[in-house]
Amino acid sequence: MDNKSKYSEKWQTRFAFFDQYGAPDTPEHKAAIKAEKPMRRILFNMNFIAFFFGFIYFFVLGLWKKNLVLLGITIGIGIVLAIIEVATGFYLPRGVDMGINIACAMMWSMTANYAYYLKEVKGSDSWNPFEGMRLV
Repeated sequence: MDNKSKYSEKWQTRFAFFDQYGAPDTPEHKAAIKAEKPMRRILFNMNFIAFFFGFIYFFVLGLWKKNLVLLGITIGIGIVLAIIEVATGFYLPRGVDMGINIACAMMWSMTANYAYYLKEVKGSDSWNPFEGMRLV
């Protein structure tokens, strides 16, 4: 990262945190997150813009490969659920459907910060949106 001034203060804070404590799946990162105040945890772990506008926001950030993979996962989930609903004649209750939609939005939200860090700071442009993420 040559010119830090081109990034907002939030991104600079996130990048510094990831530089110091590493990927979200490392023990150092987990310990540092636990030591942070709740609002700072959210700053590092989630991205609200990505939650509401994930598909568009990832393109804006230049994370198009990871975006296509997340979109494929979301479409795949939708297709599987539609097949199950048509085959069984049982349609998911509205609340369950909303929960699945929120879970899909969380995929974008929880991967955005570290994925952008990898692209901008480490130069990684892989297709894996969960690179360095803890999944449990």
